[in-house]
Amino acid sequence: MPHPANPEILPPKPASGSAPLRDRAAFGRNLFADENLDLLAHILDDWFRIPGTSIRFGIDGIIGLIPGLGDILAGLASCIIVVAAWFRGVPYVALVRMVVNLAIDVLIGAIPILGDAFDIAWKANRRNYALMTRHLRQPRRHTWKDYVFLGAIVLTLAAIFAIPALVVLWILARLVQHL
Repeated sequence: MPHPANPEILPPKPASGSAPLRDRAAFGRNLFADENLDLLAHILDDWFRIPGTSIRFGIDGIIGLIPGLGDILAGLASCIIVVAAWFRGVPYVALVRMVVNLAIDVLIGAIPILGDAFDIAWKANRRNYALMTRHLRQPRRHTWKDYVFLGAIVLTLAAIFAIPALVVLWILARLVQHL
């Protein structure tokens, strides 16, 4: 005698288009608690103090002493705060600012000695944590300054890719002219 089928009951799908963002934010709050992110920023930027001074530095500055690999590893650890901000629903303009803070930290940090001193002063993780908490505490509409900043970043990235291509084309044109 066949057994009766037991149907699987699924929860209803969300009706509004904002539910995935709400789910993402709830998941981010649970996975990336403020205390953990604050501790991560503290370890990366402020863990140690130079005796007799108020100068603080973290593991980011120490790992950065390893040529090449150190700044990449520190940058990857710093990405945790940016990913947490995305999960928690921080606006994209603020996320771009956070990524720019990290890019500045990694690129300038790659310069031997000068970059390590810059890491101690710049504190990208502290900046990004403060930016995230400010946007979560006081959500606001973005101003024209935010969009000007975003536009400047896009134009800068376009120039970074376009200028070398234009130089190569110019060199090729000069070579063809002299043939």
